[in-house]
Amino acid sequence: MDEEQIANFVSAYLKKKGFKETEQAFQEELRQNKTNSSSSSSSIDIDFAKHLLAFSEVENIPARYLEGYSKLRSWAYNSLDLYKHELLRVLYPVFIHCFMDLVAKGHIQEARTFFNRFREDHEMMHLRDLQKLEGVLSPSHLEEMEFAHSLRQSKVNIKICQYSYEMLLQYLHKTQTTVILGIINERINFQVFPGQPSSISDDAELVTLTGSTQDTANQINKKEVQWGLLEDSLEERLEKAAGLLSDSEKAEGEIKDGDVDENKKRSTEGGKQGASIKKVKKDKTAGATGKPLRAEANSASMAPRVKPELALPIISTEVEQSILEDLRNRVQLSSVALPSVSFYTFINTRNGLNCSSISHDGALVAGGFSDSSLKVWDMAKLGQQAGNTVLQDENDMSTSDPVTGHTSGKRSYTLFQGHSGPVHAATFSPIGDFVLSSSADTTIRLWSTKLNANLVCYKGHNYPVWDVQFSPVGHYFASCSHDRTARIWSMDRIQPLRIMAGHLSDVDCVQWHANCNYIATGSSDKTVRLWDVQNGECVRIFIGHRSMILSLAMSPDGRFMASGDEDGTIMMWDLSTGRCVTPLIGHTSCVWTLAFSCEGSLLASGSADCTVKLWDVTSSTKPPRTDENKSGTANRLRSLKTLPTKSTPVYSLRFSRRNLLFAAGALSKSASTA
Repeated sequence: MDEEQIANFVSAYLKKKGFKETEQAFQEELRQNKTNSSSSSSSIDIDFAKHLLAFSEVENIPARYLEGYSKLRSWAYNSLDLYKHELLRVLYPVFIHCFMDLVAKGHIQEARTFFNRFREDHEMMHLRDLQKLEGVLSPSHLEEMEFAHSLRQSKVNIKICQYSYEMLLQYLHKTQTTVILGIINERINFQVFPGQPSSISDDAELVTLTGSTQDTANQINKKEVQWGLLEDSLEERLEKAAGLLSDSEKAEGEIKDGDVDENKKRSTEGGKQGASIKKVKKDKTAGATGKPLRAEANSASMAPRVKPELALPIISTEVEQSILEDLRNRVQLSSVALPSVSFYTFINTRNGLNCSSISHDGALVAGGFSDSSLKVWDMAKLGQQAGNTVLQDENDMSTSDPVTGHTSGKRSYTLFQGHSGPVHAATFSPIGDFVLSSSADTTIRLWSTKLNANLVCYKGHNYPVWDVQFSPVGHYFASCSHDRTARIWSMDRIQPLRIMAGHLSDVDCVQWHANCNYIATGSSDKTVRLWDVQNGECVRIFIGHRSMILSLAMSPDGRFMASGDEDGTIMMWDLSTGRCVTPLIGHTSCVWTLAFSCEGSLLASGSADCTVKLWDVTSSTKPPRTDENKSGTANRLRSLKTLPTKSTPVYSLRFSRRNLLFAAGALSKSASTA
């Protein structure tokens, strides 16, 4: 290779990369060197020129992408078993970026060949992502498709041990696969840790996508979160009253113990028998009344107290007394005392039911439909109708006022009409006197269950609103949308109070914290975020899910959060640290709804696999034992019971204040025709 060829290659490379000023300066330098009869080779490193030439050839030959990825794939699969699962994590981000790079350069046919040849390797873990990328057929699609655009704008975080990382670097330098090296350098952020490789079961937490760098996410998760409960809440008042009662009972018990001691002197055996009988009777009495056997059993009583950041609404005395009565009669649940379950089944919906919601006392059930309607069933009235104990939506010919919802014929439900698009979510106020609905028409509507009328139409989102949730105290509510934002509203204002922006894709679900100072949002970008309602800032980013988040639930003490995704995985998070406490593996399809029991000892999950599962939360929050760490079973929630339905996907779950579990779902078409 002579000097002129080297100069031409360098000039061609600079021109192709768009470095016009550099290329002009280089040409000017060449002309000056020729004028001075000096050798241009002194200013150009021949090895570097060869590297540029090789890089240029790679870019001009799309087959090099196929060859480079094939070699990397073969090397990873042939690695030692101890490190193989870590090295295989690198393949998926390299695969999708090789495909998108080929499309961006206009090599559509070669991109399709590459995609179809290797897609089977990743279908088990990333099927939904591959189905989206399959629609990319031109360079313009990369910008127009939101998912592809977010991939090209973000980095993939991969946790890997030091030795695996060094082996990967050694392979890349040895093979000189410039294309693969460029993709890994530009698209992957390695988090290298010392010691042995992580276990295969932890893969879900080790490959994640985030719009910001991991350092930024770590900085966000260092912010302080006040996860405690509100001061002077109804639960706290009841606990104080119960504490005074228990003190008086304790004093009485000491007196009785003194009597027993005297009896022991007369007859030791008789005293022991008497004491055991009393203990059994006391335990049975406590279990029958549903009151907790120990104050420590309720995790909410141990939670710290915080001040509200929002102006809380005033609760009427009548409502307060009703709630306190429910709390006094609450049944204490545990791993050995599971809840009673009441399941509401919608039939004859013709696949039109999009969502359902149950009031706090289970008296009202709402359903949102694809025909833009919202229907509310009153269980008391439904029970009075002989022979009609299910929620039907067929052959109903009665008429109604489209504005007020008043019926003029025999109908088992109240019809609310006003939306101009499918209703995607509904939620009852804590008292049950209001119900909110969100729709594909970009609006949220407030309805009165007392007046059977639409009161307010809230407009603010620019795209379909996927979810809406009342706050635990009422008055305030939160919504989330396809526009990638969540918003906080109050019933008396038609404009949102706060807008939370930061997710890279649709915000699919939203949930309030127990103290109303935070909201959590789950997104199609596979992350969950926690937001401060006062300033609208993101204070936590939870990374670990492999698919879109469909459901969220907050523990009653405010410390933990559960999230369910499209793959059927549920993850339990610690809000104070931002880390995953444990994954819950058991469902085989989408987890559409989650609910904690009122004392926080149980978690219920409802899925499209037509089951309700009950999980033991208490055992997961205890520090793992040494033998559990060695066996790899630490921090795994125990599934207590699976409650299957005939063929009814579970749309919503709700624990009443007395700890009765309500569930709702629509009988699927296959079952109704069977």
